[in-house]
Amino acid sequence: MPARKSGIAQKGVETSLIERFLYPRLGPGQMWEEVQRRVVAGGGQVSLNHAVVDLERSGDTVTRVCIRDLEDGVSSWIDCDAFISTMPIGDLVSLLRPESRDIQDVGRGLPHRDFKTVGLVVREMTAPDRHGRRVVAGTPKDNWIYIQEPDVKLGRLQIFNNWSPDLVADPRTVSLGLEYFCSQTDEVWTMDDGRFIDMAARELEQIGLISRDAVVDATVVNVPKAYPAYFGEYRHVGRVRDYLATMANVFAIGRNGMHRYNNQDHSMLAARAAVDCIASGSRDRSAIWSVNTEDDYHEAKS
Repeated sequence: MPARKSGIAQKGVETSLIERFLYPRLGPGQMWEEVQRRVVAGGGQVSLNHAVVDLERSGDTVTRVCIRDLEDGVSSWIDCDAFISTMPIGDLVSLLRPESRDIQDVGRGLPHRDFKTVGLVVREMTAPDRHGRRVVAGTPKDNWIYIQEPDVKLGRLQIFNNWSPDLVADPRTVSLGLEYFCSQTDEVWTMDDGRFIDMAARELEQIGLISRDAVVDATVVNVPKAYPAYFGEYRHVGRVRDYLATMANVFAIGRNGMHRYNNQDHSMLAARAAVDCIASGSRDRSAIWSVNTEDDYHEAKS
């Protein structure tokens, strides 16, 4: 997707192929930092680096939530009026402890794909000249490039300079994100950081985009359960959805929360629909689950 400077009014353009968009200057996290600021300013509390580890419910209502501080390991309970969940839907089912063994099994079996990325800072990129020789080249204009070469594991390449120049500490360098789609049982996932960085740099060199000695810095991030997968127990996900609909104050949203391949804007729309339900006292979740079902929001249409 080429980066453009302005404009978002493209009503007649296929949404998934849109060419103009607004992007936070310091990356997507900047938007959520602003959300946090407004929540705190309004009297709310945001607990970062905490995990939900248990739920207490009375019948169809979650009454308390146990959270654990991931830094010091201390757990505490919070009273709950409404519970909006973005955790993997199978984890939510496990915490709710449904009486039905069938619902437990479906939730436990919902599959995911994991994601591992290495950020490389390079002095320059390369490209073949008309004789096939690799020469220093300018930075491609793409935001990301899907890699099709069958002899590398690399799946996608991001060029952060084109998302925002403020994401790059030194404008004389190029910041790249090399993305690997994998499972936690794969060798790529378990590879130590140094070996993984070396493999990623060698693969990028192999397809002619950099020279290995142009790398000046690198970092690795592992993201478990990054992508909900549509196979296996997914065929029974409707049973889990029906079960969650019996909960009076539980609202599952987000890519993992709904086990649906939503984009960020879809997830935000689902969150807004959940808030509408809470504000109106409605138990009808249809508006939440109707997000991202329109045919014209997908690249492949029948």
